[in-house]
Amino acid sequence: MNRDSKKELWQVIISAFLCAALFMADAFALPRVLSVNITESGGTALKETEKEIEKKAEDTASEDSEKAEKAVETAGSDVKLGEIQNKFITPYTANTSYNNVYLKNSTELKVNLKELLEENINFKIEKNGDPQVLIVHTHATESFMTEDRDYYTASDKSRSTDNSRNMVAVGKVLADKLNKAGIVTIQSETQHDYPDYNYSYYNSEKTVKEYIEKYPSIKIVLDMHRDAIGASPDKVKITTKVGGKSAAQVMLVMGSQSGGRTDYPNYRENLKLAVRLQQTLEIMHPGLARAINFGSFEYNQSLHPGSMLIEMGTDANTLEEVKYSAELVGDALISLCNALS
Repeated sequence: MNRDSKKELWQVIISAFLCAALFMADAFALPRVLSVNITESGGTALKETEKEIEKKAEDTASEDSEKAEKAVETAGSDVKLGEIQNKFITPYTANTSYNNVYLKNSTELKVNLKELLEENINFKIEKNGDPQVLIVHTHATESFMTEDRDYYTASDKSRSTDNSRNMVAVGKVLADKLNKAGIVTIQSETQHDYPDYNYSYYNSEKTVKEYIEKYPSIKIVLDMHRDAIGASPDKVKITTKVGGKSAAQVMLVMGSQSGGRTDYPNYRENLKLAVRLQQTLEIMHPGLARAINFGSFEYNQSLHPGSMLIEMGTDANTLEEVKYSAELVGDALISLCNALS
C-alpha cells in the first residue's frame, strides 16, 4: 500500500470513529470533540480522543451515581415502606378463662384458673423500705413510632440504643409510678440485647441474679418487652381506648415446665401472680390486656418465683401510647401489691 492509500485509509478510520464518538456524546450528554488533527500520526490523536471521551464518561457516571445515592438516601427516610393497621386483639376468645382472667394455653398442661386465683401468694409486699420490685429489659433496644401515622418509613426504626425512645423509657414510667406509691422499685437500664442480640437472655440472667443477690427483699421481677405483629411489608399497632385516650394493648407471657422442658419446676408460683395481675388489669381497664400467652418456654422466669414477662404494644405503636399503658399497668400493679401487703 502506497503513502497516499495509507493516508486515505486513516482518514476513513478516523471519520468512522468521529461519527461513533459524536453519537456516544449525544447519548451520554457529553461535550462533542470539535476537531482531530488528521495526520500520518493519526493513531496518537485517536488514542488521546478515546481517553478524553472515557474520562468524561467516567466523570459523568460518577457524578450521576453520587446524585442518585444522595437522592435515595434523602428520600429513604420519607418513602413509605408499608401500611400500619390499627387493631384491637380481643382477649375474650381465649381457650381458657375464668373470672376476668383470659389465657391462651399452647401446652399439654391443664390450667385451672380458679385454683390459681384461690392459692396464696408466698410473699408480702412491704412499703417504703427495701426494694420490692425489679424491672429489667432483656430486649432494651426495642423501640416505637415517634408519631402517629398510618404508614412507616425507613426512619421509623424498630430498635434504638437511645434510652429515651426504647423500652427503658417505658420501664421508667412504671418504675416512677411504683416508687411514688411507696413500692420501692429498681430499674436496670442495661441494654442486654446490644451489641449482640443472641446473648440477650444470657446477659439479663446475670443481671437478675446480681440484683436478687444484692437485694434479697425483691419480690417481683418484671421483664418488660414489646411485641411486633404483621406480615411484611405491613405492621400492626394494637390499641384500646382508656379514659378517652389511645393505649397500647399489653400481654403477659408466661412459661411452664412442659413440652420436654425440665428446668422450670416453680412455674406455678409465677403463674399465680400473673393471673392476678391480668385479672386486676381487666377489672380496672377492660380490654387493655390481651390473653396471657402460656407456653413451653422459660425466659429466665425460673430465676425467681415472682417473675413475669410483659409485652407493651408493638413496634407500630407510638411511644406515647406505650408510656400511657405503662401508667395503667402501674395502677394495676399498685392495686395488686396493696392486696399483697
